[in-house]
Amino acid sequence: MRHGLNPAPQRGGGFADKCARLCGQVRAVVGHPDINSKNMITERPITLQEHAMRFGTYMGLFWIFKFVFLPAGFAVPFLQALFILLTCFVPVLGFIYTRRYRELYCEGRLPFSRAFGFTLFMYLFASLLTAAAHYVYFRFIDGGYLINSYIERLEMAKAALSEDMASSVDRLIEGIGVISSLSPLELTLQLLSQNFFYGLLLAFPTALFAMRYKKKNSNN
Repeated sequence: MRHGLNPAPQRGGGFADKCARLCGQVRAVVGHPDINSKNMITERPITLQEHAMRFGTYMGLFWIFKFVFLPAGFAVPFLQALFILLTCFVPVLGFIYTRRYRELYCEGRLPFSRAFGFTLFMYLFASLLTAAAHYVYFRFIDGGYLINSYIERLEMAKAALSEDMASSVDRLIEGIGVISSLSPLELTLQLLSQNFFYGLLLAFPTALFAMRYKKKNSNN
């Protein structure tokens, strides 16, 4: 009887030890979230579109910032000149972002096709973010101020022009009048397509300047 009862506690103790070790391993894994996050990063690398979305957000915020100076420029001419200056800086900023993407996330190597795709997506996301700001402005803030200010400026300029030039200004005023008949949503979509088209044009030269097929040697 004594020999028959001795193995039972040993089997129970072995099973309990296995459970304790298993629980300890589970707690070790759960208690180190950095390990899980590193595994997730290695399993799913960040895509080109995700990088372009992040840099496109920066570009879109810059576009929204400079757009503020457009209506304000009719009251303060310096702000209108600042808007034009910031607009001219957009291609330079696009090149800076593309080069930063190349150096930080591509190990200094960026073929033309990848550079073109990154730049194109970056301008696309920037256009979408700016379109949201445009809709809020034209829907709730503008009230026809921007279009009417353009027409007033053209009317003032027409008085100092010759008859032939004045007729050209009249046609321009008629075209702006057609734009004023658009709803805020239609006007926003028009600006969205326009910004994306400009981004498509800028993506080609930006990719040409930012591409690099072989990383430069640091010793050279």
